[in-house]
Amino acid sequence: MTIVIVDYDAAWPSLAEQACEELLVALPGVFLEIEHVGSTSVPGLAAKPIIDLMASVPALEAVSDRERALTGLGYHGEETGMRERLFYFRADASGRRSHHLHVVRADTWDTRNERLLRDHLRAHPRAASEYAALKRHLAGDDVDVAAYTRAKTELIQRLVDEARQARGLPLVPVWEE
Repeated sequence: MTIVIVDYDAAWPSLAEQACEELLVALPGVFLEIEHVGSTSVPGLAAKPIIDLMASVPALEAVSDRERALTGLGYHGEETGMRERLFYFRADASGRRSHHLHVVRADTWDTRNERLLRDHLRAHPRAASEYAALKRHLAGDDVDVAAYTRAKTELIQRLVDEARQARGLPLVPVWEE
């Protein structure tokens, strides 16, 4: 598979906002919060051009029971092996993934590593630059997606640890298995 890292696109926040609105309309009253997370949510950060969203719900069944509405928006569920999370993706007209939706329980919202990493990268440009450089180094043609992700783990763990320490949160592994 080819992993493409592109320069930051100023359209990403509006694409995320539009996707959030579509989800809120399609599943009224289901999501307590929904936010743009991932590299596309960090101004100036190079990223895979996939909008990552994270939504909180009181219970995961609130969404799994309404998957037909997600399918109507083009989202398809995928088993990722991550416990306590539902994952959906949406593809564009060419079949390339354009959006990811991570659904998590509300009681875990404030300590979600994805949100903490996003906020840390927004507040620390040097960390964002280091992360972008690593992603560009690892990306390319015939890249194993799992290997790409694992190769980023050490840096992501360090950055998440910094973010958690700054908030007085306990350190936890970034890998959910």
